[in-house]
Amino acid sequence: MNDHNVYQTNNSETEETPEQAQQEREKEMQDDEEELHKLLLPNVHDLPLTPPSAIDFNFVAYFAPDFLKPGHDQYVYRHANGLCVIGLAPTHVAFKDEGGITAVDFNVGKSDRSGFKVTGKRKKNAQHFESNTAVCKVCTNNDSYIVRCCVKGSLLEVNNRLIKQPGLLNSSVRITELLMS
Repeated sequence: MNDHNVYQTNNSETEETPEQAQQEREKEMQDDEEELHKLLLPNVHDLPLTPPSAIDFNFVAYFAPDFLKPGHDQYVYRHANGLCVIGLAPTHVAFKDEGGITAVDFNVGKSDRSGFKVTGKRKKNAQHFESNTAVCKVCTNNDSYIVRCCVKGSLLEVNNRLIKQPGLLNSSVRITELLMS
C-alpha cells in the first residue's frame, strides 16, 4: 500500500496506481496551462476593431459645463500623474459662430500666459491658477470668449501654435497643460 493511494467510495475501497496519479497530475497541469493561455492571449474575435487612442488609454476625460454662461463648456483630460489638458468642448458656442475661431490671445489678466517658461523638476516659474482663472481669450468673427482654467493647479505650458494658427482649435487641438496641485 506504500505506492498506492486508497480512496473510500460507497463503502468499497478502490486503489489508484502511480500511473493513474501521474496522469491526474498531468491533466491538472494541462488545465492550468490552458487557463493561463486564455488569460495571456485573448481571443482575437473579442478584441476591438481599433485600439484605443493614447488619450482614451492614458487620460480620464471630464466635461466642465459653465452654469453661469451656458454654452461656454470645456473639457479636462486628467492623467494619473496629475497632468491636466484643457480645451473647448465641442458644444462651446465659439464653434457655432460663423467662420469658427479666428484668433487666440493668451494675454489676459496681468500677464501674457504664452511668454513664460517653466524649468526644472519643481516647475519653477509656473503660474498658479484657481479654477476660475482666465487662461486665454478665443475670438470669432462676431464675438470673443474667455477660457477659464477649470481646475486648481500650475500652468506648465500653453499651445503656442494656436497664436499663429487659431484655426487649429476648429479641429481637436488642446489649449493648455496644467499640473494639478
